[in-house]
Amino acid sequence: MPLATAQTRPPKPTSALTRTPHEPFHDAEQAWLWTCNALRARRDAARCGGNAVKRPCEPDDVLRALDRLYRNRRIDLGHARVLRKWGERQASPDLRRASEHTAAVLWREAMERLDWPLREKGIVQ
Repeated sequence: MPLATAQTRPPKPTSALTRTPHEPFHDAEQAWLWTCNALRARRDAARCGGNAVKRPCEPDDVLRALDRLYRNRRIDLGHARVLRKWGERQASPDLRRASEHTAAVLWREAMERLDWPLREKGIVQ
């Protein structure tokens, strides 16, 4: 009786229990705030990933999408500054507050432009 080789061996069955489900984000804002939180944890040398929800990307994937928008001049430095500032606060600026109105407009524009690239990659539903 010949020994089974890797070429003739049937594929190993996978069960639903062995696969790790990834939950996409609901929108670009949720993806951005998660990215900022993960980057802060990385910067603080903390372990990011204690969350039970597995995400379909790494923080760098969202940053690459944002970088591509910047290089293609779809967002500018003003958008990036607002994203950084409010991302670190883990909140979005409030359009109803006069002091946050300009930031809220830039935030909304950036989120609208970031949404499609993240949807294409399956990062956002």
